[in-house]
Amino acid sequence: MEAVEIYTSNSFLNEADCAHLMALIDTCACPSRLLEEEGWDGYRTSYSGDIDTHDRIVRDLELRLSDFTGIAPSCGESAQGQRYECGQYFNEHCDWFDTEAGYWRQERRCGGQRSWTAMIYLNAVEEGGRTDFTHIGLSIPPEPGCLLLWNNALPDGTPNPLTMHAARPVVRGVKYVVTKWFRVRNWQ
Repeated sequence: MEAVEIYTSNSFLNEADCAHLMALIDTCACPSRLLEEEGWDGYRTSYSGDIDTHDRIVRDLELRLSDFTGIAPSCGESAQGQRYECGQYFNEHCDWFDTEAGYWRQERRCGGQRSWTAMIYLNAVEEGGRTDFTHIGLSIPPEPGCLLLWNNALPDGTPNPLTMHAARPVVRGVKYVVTKWFRVRNWQ
């Protein structure tokens, strides 16, 4: 897609690794939060949590993502797992940080802007659970092991508003994903 750099890689993870990661997510998943919560009730209804960085499969995944993207491992945030149960969703949002928001001062010190997002679907969903890039009309269904990778920035490095996306409600089944964000500098 010309306005947004978006890539997919089918079978990035095998079935056994996906199952292992889903089990890890089940051990750490708590109600998902937003950077700014006031006034946003019901905007995100999933469960999420940082998955065990000492786990061999997680370490291997993080190294594979760095190799695949060419981005230094030190720029990557810890991988996070998300679980969406029936009816759960995450409304339209961008993964980059709003530099006018109160949280930006802290995020700027912790590695700066999020440059790339790597998201891996871990299972098939019976119905629903698509990822929609709302400004460009792209809709991607969950496929087990599939990597979805996109650049959150424009060529000049500023945030790309066309990366607005939403996790649509799961209608039947449960959706699991692992997400890893990369920063422009070393993440701390």
